[in-house]
Amino acid sequence: MLPLRLAIPLLSCCLPLLAQAPAAWQRPPEVIAQLVETPPPPDVGLSPRRSWLVLTTREALPTIEVLARPHQKLAGLRIDPALHGRQLGTRVTSLRLRSLADGSERAVPIPIGHWSGPFWSADDRAFALVRAAEGGAELWLADPATAPPRRIDGVRLNTVLGGGVQWLPDQRRLLVRLVVEGEAPTRPAAPAGPQVQEVRGGTKAQVRTYQDLLQDAHDERLFEHFATCQPAVVDPAGDRVVRLGSTGLVVRDEPSPDGAWLLVERLQRPFSYAVPYPMFPRTVELRSLTTGATVREVAQLPLQDTVPIGGVPTGPRSIDWVPVLPDTLVFCEALDGGDPRNEVEHRDLVWRAAAAGGEPQPWFRLRHRFAGLGFADDGRTVLVTEFDRRTRRQWVHRGDAVDAARPLALLYERSTQDAYGDPGRPVREVAANGAVLLRLREGRLLLVGAGASPDGERPFVDEWTLESGAKQRWFEAAAGRYETFVGLADEAGRQLLLRSESPTEPPSLVVLDRASGARTTLLAFPDPAAERTRGVEKRLLRYRREDGVELSGTLYLPPGHRDGQRHPTLIWAYPLEYTQASDAGQVRAAPNRWLRLQGSSHLFLLLHGYAVFDDAAMPIVGPQRTANDTFVLQVQQNARAAVAALEATGAVDPQRLAVAGHSYGAFMTANLLAHTDLFAAGIARSGAYNRTLTPFGFQSEDRTFWEAPEVYHAMSPFAHADRIRRPLLLIHGADDDNSGTFPLQSQRLFAAIQGHGGTARLCLLPHEAHGYRSREGVLQCLAEMCDWLDRHLAPPRAETR
Repeated sequence: MLPLRLAIPLLSCCLPLLAQAPAAWQRPPEVIAQLVETPPPPDVGLSPRRSWLVLTTREALPTIEVLARPHQKLAGLRIDPALHGRQLGTRVTSLRLRSLADGSERAVPIPIGHWSGPFWSADDRAFALVRAAEGGAELWLADPATAPPRRIDGVRLNTVLGGGVQWLPDQRRLLVRLVVEGEAPTRPAAPAGPQVQEVRGGTKAQVRTYQDLLQDAHDERLFEHFATCQPAVVDPAGDRVVRLGSTGLVVRDEPSPDGAWLLVERLQRPFSYAVPYPMFPRTVELRSLTTGATVREVAQLPLQDTVPIGGVPTGPRSIDWVPVLPDTLVFCEALDGGDPRNEVEHRDLVWRAAAAGGEPQPWFRLRHRFAGLGFADDGRTVLVTEFDRRTRRQWVHRGDAVDAARPLALLYERSTQDAYGDPGRPVREVAANGAVLLRLREGRLLLVGAGASPDGERPFVDEWTLESGAKQRWFEAAAGRYETFVGLADEAGRQLLLRSESPTEPPSLVVLDRASGARTTLLAFPDPAAERTRGVEKRLLRYRREDGVELSGTLYLPPGHRDGQRHPTLIWAYPLEYTQASDAGQVRAAPNRWLRLQGSSHLFLLLHGYAVFDDAAMPIVGPQRTANDTFVLQVQQNARAAVAALEATGAVDPQRLAVAGHSYGAFMTANLLAHTDLFAAGIARSGAYNRTLTPFGFQSEDRTFWEAPEVYHAMSPFAHADRIRRPLLLIHGADDDNSGTFPLQSQRLFAAIQGHGGTARLCLLPHEAHGYRSREGVLQCLAEMCDWLDRHLAPPRAETR
């Protein structure tokens, strides 16, 4: 048992960092830099009635100036005060519409900017676009067949808390959240007093480690100012705007299926300095969609800072409309106090309630945790899902939305970690009133799945008869290809719209005629990197670790590889927890995909002469509560097995191996350098290395530091920094917003390695968050990785045996 006093040095800094002159932005080798800066192929979307394909082209990456715009970190959000919205990303450079009926294509005339959408009406008659702008987002509307987009004057949208625009059930008017005018509060020149927090004992508040939280009363006032909005209805026919009720911190506003009511959830004080805004207290109320008046209160939900680890709040949750009934609410409530450690016969009770009032009526009880409802477009069928976090098992039942007394019928039970047995997800379609419902025809659903198998993924579409459980396979990806379902090309489902690719062919969009098997290519997406990557060889490796757990990964060999060559190699991995070895050993790779390089992908290193062993399996197998007791042992076993498998290929030099990962993969990397001598170097991006800084759990770890101090200590590479003797490159976004991975984690590990005479380099990327988004930040990251491997694996020359 590790004494708690040993946590004290883990929380302190080892040595101050040496001051260094600011470095200029670096670029990786030009062959990589040019591809990073090349715009990607367009995103493809399908309109609800399958009339139009939407082709949205974006710039490759935003510049660092976009990320550096002034912003406020409030309640877990990063708010751009000038925009009344969140931080910006990439700009849309073009928008095109292609008719599925005749193949004609035309440009949608919009200026380059930060656009979201299109938001289609259910009948394909019109679509809305939202453009980020000073003073609040602009609302634009268009008729796809005849009219270009036009801006609705006088409408400024507040998108701080999400949402911002949706079509009402009549599909003629839009529900929006308007900016509330006013000056932002000014921070006092001097504080009025100290910051004070107090606990009085009795109630545990075991919250995870969050970023960007409120810090003081001024932050509270700023959050209220920027997040407060005015619900309103916009009628494009006359550009008429009708405000609905009072302003507030609206996080959700959902019209009833019949268009008579508005379900509103709004935040209220007291706010918290310990948790982000989704856990703040809130009021749930019903408003009239005609007058905007509040008709009645549905629930008062308290602050969620005392929810047990792995648990749920008490009281009503998941409050929503039954989309196939005019005005009926549904919600669930915990029967176990929200605590998964309590042993009870049933964990959740699901209720129904009429919008007009009256007592809620119980619908059904669940033995495990409620995980969602899926309503079908026949108006009756509903799929009910429950989930057990401890065993990772799922149960799916069939219920009746009209006959509430009809008992649930179990359709199937499965492990959610069993990739081979995954039946797929039901296809959903947009109903006439805008509700998104399961597509059900004569008692049969369509299921779309990844099709994991020992030979890799072969995506499929199945027709599933609910009554008998029988399935008919409508489609399976052709051998040697990776093909995914985009949508139905016609109402009857005679034709399927697919995205099709192979290791030698970039993606294209094709229509498959199910009866004849004929394929028609609608669109091809040329890859600017094609000439550079065609020579990359891809191999699916399957192997076994010493305790018998099956493992796998994808080995990429650089262009120009010849038999007999052995390459310096980067192993890229991310640990995942499994309760069963049989699930952990399943292959989840897709060897038949086209290799597309983008962003800060480690696969760019292929163009610099390195081999890459991608997604090397790193399972942590065991009971959910205690699997981490052997975390270090299991990552050692996984790594030894991977190295042996790579050496057996004859294409990898085992003396020139590096290991790398991002986030939890970075945590794994530092642990492997501390506890093995398998690698010549490591690269750790945006990781957490001192688990005492995340004392109330991390990943799937439910125990607190005080319950399992020896586990936290054993898993923390910071505590073993004196054993990290191989060079470690630490890259971290200086503005990391992810729970637990604040930049301090990398700074302290670097100082610890420095203090013990180890070799390390720390690169903090200005303005970058957990994932790197700016052009300058991504190029710097890749330049650092290339240079680190060149320095510590020797130049990327392929050696011949």
